[in-house]
Amino acid sequence: MRPVLLQLYRLGVLFAVAWLVRAHHARLRAEGDAPVRVGEVTGWFTNAAELQLDLEARGGFRVRDRDGAELGYLIRTLPQADRIIGYCGITDTLVALDREGHVLGFKIRKSEDTKTHVGDVMDDRHFKKTWNGMTWEQVAGMDLKNAGVEGVSGATMTSMAVAEGIVHRFRVAQGEMRPPTFRVGLRDCGLVAVVVLGVWLTFTKREGRERWRRWFQWVVIGYVGFLNGDLLAQTLLAGWAKSGVAWRMAPGLVLFAAASFAVPWVARRPLYCQQLCPHGAAQEVITRLAPVRWRVNVPAALDRALRWLPGLLLLFVLSVVMLPLEFDLAGLEPFDAYIIRSAGIATIAVAIAGLLAALFVPKAYCKYACPTGALLEFVRARGTGDKFGRRDLAAGAMLLVALAMHWLHAAIHAWVFGAAA
Repeated sequence: MRPVLLQLYRLGVLFAVAWLVRAHHARLRAEGDAPVRVGEVTGWFTNAAELQLDLEARGGFRVRDRDGAELGYLIRTLPQADRIIGYCGITDTLVALDREGHVLGFKIRKSEDTKTHVGDVMDDRHFKKTWNGMTWEQVAGMDLKNAGVEGVSGATMTSMAVAEGIVHRFRVAQGEMRPPTFRVGLRDCGLVAVVVLGVWLTFTKREGRERWRRWFQWVVIGYVGFLNGDLLAQTLLAGWAKSGVAWRMAPGLVLFAAASFAVPWVARRPLYCQQLCPHGAAQEVITRLAPVRWRVNVPAALDRALRWLPGLLLLFVLSVVMLPLEFDLAGLEPFDAYIIRSAGIATIAVAIAGLLAALFVPKAYCKYACPTGALLEFVRARGTGDKFGRRDLAAGAMLLVALAMHWLHAAIHAWVFGAAA
C-alpha cells in the first residue's frame, strides 16, 4: 500500500496547491474588483467626466460630460463572462457604444492570459473592428462561427475568448442566459491524434519503435511546437489554477495536459517529457547531430546542485502567482519561443541556451532547468520500491508556503511591496 498512498499524497499536494491558487485569486478579484474609471474611456469619449451606473438589465455605465449630457454607453464583460477562459485565464473587456447604441470599439482592461497573446489581440486592427457599428441586438444574436470570426493568428484562444466574452455579455444584457460555446476544432483533433501516437510509442515494444519515434519527434517539433503552439508550460498551468481549465475553448489541449499528468501517475512512463514535448524532441535531435567528442561529463557535485534549480523555479512561480507579482512566467521557459510571432526575448534566450547546452549535455535543459518537467516527474509513479523522499518533503513545504500566502496575504503583500518601495 505504501506506493499507492505515496501517489495519492503527491496528487493531493498538487490539487491542494491548485485549489489554494484558485481560491486566492477568486478572493483577490472579489476584494479588488478594479472599478472602471473615466480615464479608461476618453479614447472614445473625449469630453467624458462621469460614469453613471445603469441599474437596469443591461448593467453598464452611461457616459456623461460635465454638463450631464449623455455621450454614450459602456459595458464590461466581467463578472458575467468569468466562465470563459482563453489560453490560460479570464479577460476583462470594455465595449463602448454611441448614443444611438452602435458599437464604437472594445479594449482589454485586464487579462490573466499570456501577455504576448493579449498584446497580439490589441494590435490586430481587423479583429478590433469586428463589432464596430453593430447594435445591441446584432451583437447578442451573433454566431461567431457563421460570422467568420477566426481569432488572431498566434493568439487564437485568447482572441476567441474575448469574442465569446463580448457576445455572452450582450446576451446577458438582453436577458438571454445561453451557456458559453463548446468548441472543437482541427487543432483539438490534431492534439488528440498526437497524444494517441505518443501513448502508443510510450507503451509499444515493437521492433522499429525507435525509428518511428525519431520520425514522430519531427511531427512534435513541427506540429505541436511551431504550427499548433499548444505546449505545457508554467504560464498555462498557473493560469488554469487561477481561473479554471479551458475545456470549452481548448478541449484538445485539456486532454493533452490530462494525459501528460495521468500516464506517469498511473503507469510510471513520462509521456510528455519523452514523447510530446517539442523542446525535448529538439534537444534530442541536436544531441544526435553533435559529434560525440563534444559530450561533457557534469561533475557529481555540480549535477546535484543544478537539479535543485527546477524546484526553486517552481517555488518562484508559486510566489509570482500568489503575491501576485508583475512577471511574465513565459520568460522562465523556452516553450513560447515556438510561437515565433509573439515570442518574447527572454523565452527565446532560454530556448537558444537550452538547445546549445544539448550539444554538450543530452537534454540538459530537461535535467537542470525545466519546472514543468519537475512537476510531471513529481507525480510519476516509481513502482514498489518507491518511498517518501526529499522531493515529497519539498512539495509538502511548498503547500505550506501556499497556505501561508493565502491566509496571510495582506501582511506578506505589505511586507514585500513595502520593502520594495
